[in-house]
Amino acid sequence: MASATAPTTFSLLKSASSASSSSSARASLLRLPTSRGAVRLGFSAADPLFSVHVASRIGAIKGKATRGVVSMAKKSVGDLSGSDLKGKKVFVRADLNVPLDDNQNITDDTRIRAAIPTIKHLIQNGAKVILSSHLGRPKGVTPKFSLAPLVPRLSELLGINVVKADDCIGPEVEKLVASLPEGGVLLLENVRAHASTEGVTKFLKPSVAGFLLQKELDYLVGAVSTPKRPFAAIVGGSKVSSKIGVIESLLEKCDILLLGGGMIFTFYKAQDKFAPDANSKIVPASAIPDGWMGLDIGPDSIKTFNEALETTKTVIWNGPMGVFEFDKFAIGTEAVAKKLADLSSKGVTTIIGGGDSVAAVEKVGVAEVMSHISTGGGASLELLEGKELPGVIALDEAITFPPKPRYISPQKAQKQPILSSKKNSGIKRRHFGTLSYHSPARQLHKYSLSLSLSLSLSISKPQPDRTFSTTPISY
Repeated sequence: MASATAPTTFSLLKSASSASSSSSARASLLRLPTSRGAVRLGFSAADPLFSVHVASRIGAIKGKATRGVVSMAKKSVGDLSGSDLKGKKVFVRADLNVPLDDNQNITDDTRIRAAIPTIKHLIQNGAKVILSSHLGRPKGVTPKFSLAPLVPRLSELLGINVVKADDCIGPEVEKLVASLPEGGVLLLENVRAHASTEGVTKFLKPSVAGFLLQKELDYLVGAVSTPKRPFAAIVGGSKVSSKIGVIESLLEKCDILLLGGGMIFTFYKAQDKFAPDANSKIVPASAIPDGWMGLDIGPDSIKTFNEALETTKTVIWNGPMGVFEFDKFAIGTEAVAKKLADLSSKGVTTIIGGGDSVAAVEKVGVAEVMSHISTGGGASLELLEGKELPGVIALDEAITFPPKPRYISPQKAQKQPILSSKKNSGIKRRHFGTLSYHSPARQLHKYSLSLSLSLSLSISKPQPDRTFSTTPISY
C-alpha cells in the first residue's frame, strides 16, 4: 500500500448536522488497462469522495484514431448576408429550458442570455424571428410548463416587446407569423411534444447553426480534439452511468483526469474496496461511524487538484465535487471554480459544462472569465463522447471537401500558390487541413490551409521557413 503524497481530508454529514474530519491518508493504486496504455488511478482511502487523480500521461497509439473527433464544420448564422435575412421569416430552435420556482419565477437565466446574441443579430438584420423552445418534460399540454414566464426576461434582454403565441401550430399562430414585422420576435408555446430538431431542417433551407451552437462545436469538438497541452479534465457529479462514455473518451485525449463527487463511490466499488496487497485490521462494528456520508472533497484533495492543474493549457470541467447546494459542502466545488478562473486569466482554455458546474461558476461570480460556458446539457456530453448529434448533422456544411485527395507534385508546387485565409480580416478562421510540397532543395514545407467563415480567400506566397522529415501530403 503506497503512501499518498499528502494527507487527504473530507467533509461528512450525520443526520442534520455536519462535521469535518482529517487524517493522514494512505492510497492504494490500481492499474487500469486501456487501449491507450495503463492509467494509474490513485484512490485516497481516507476520503469517501476520493478525488481520483490520474497522474500518468496517456500515450498515443500509432495509427489509431482518437475517439470523439467528428467533423462538425457547419454553416452558422454569421455566414448569412443581410439580404439573406432582411424581411425573411427565420425559425430559431433555442434551448430556453430554464429552472422556475413555485411562483413561476426564473431562478437561472443562463440559457436565455446565451441565446440572445443570435436573436439580436437576426433582429438587427431585419429578420422576422419565430422563436421556439421546450421547457421541462410535460406530457401533453400542461399550463405549468408554459413559456409565458420567459416573455418578460426575453423582452428585457432584447429591448423589444416579444409576442407570445398560445400554441406552436395552427391558424392563430399562422396569423401571428403573418403580422410579424421586420425585427419582431414571436415566441411559440412549448414544443417538447412535437417533432425533433432534425426533421425541421428537411423543410427549411438554409439551415445553419446559431452563434451559441457554433461556439459549442468550436470548443467541445475543436478545442477538445486538438487541445493545447497539458490537457486536463475534471469530472464530478453523482451519476456515473451518464458519464462512463465521456470518461472513456477523455482517457484517450487528456493528460490529467480528476474525478470527484458522488460518482467516485462507483469506482471504489469497482475496485472491490480493498486492494489484494492492502494492509488490513479487524475492528468492532461500533468503530465504523454510523449514519455518516461524504458530501464534499476536503482541503488536501483541493490542494492535490490545484497542483495537478497548475501547468495545464486546456481544462474541461463537468460536474460538481460535492453537494454544493449546501454552503457547508460547497467548498470543494467553489475551489475548483476559482482555480479555473485563475487559470483562465492566465490564458488557459477553460470549458465549463453541465448545469451544476455552470451554476457553481455563476454562484462564485467567475462565469464571465471562463473561455466557454456550455449550456448543452446531455448533448454536450454526447459531443465529448464523439457521438454525432442528428440535429447538428442535419445543418448545412460550411465546407465542401474534394471527393478525392489532391496531390501536388514537387514541380507544380514551385509555381502553385498556397491558399490561406485573409490576414487581419477580423473574421474567425477555421483550420481544416494542411497542404505540403517539396522545394527544389527537397525540403518539405507544410502550411495550414484555412477558410474564413465568409469563405473569402487570398493568395499568400509560400515562406519556406519550416522543414519536416515526412513525405508530401494532401489535404
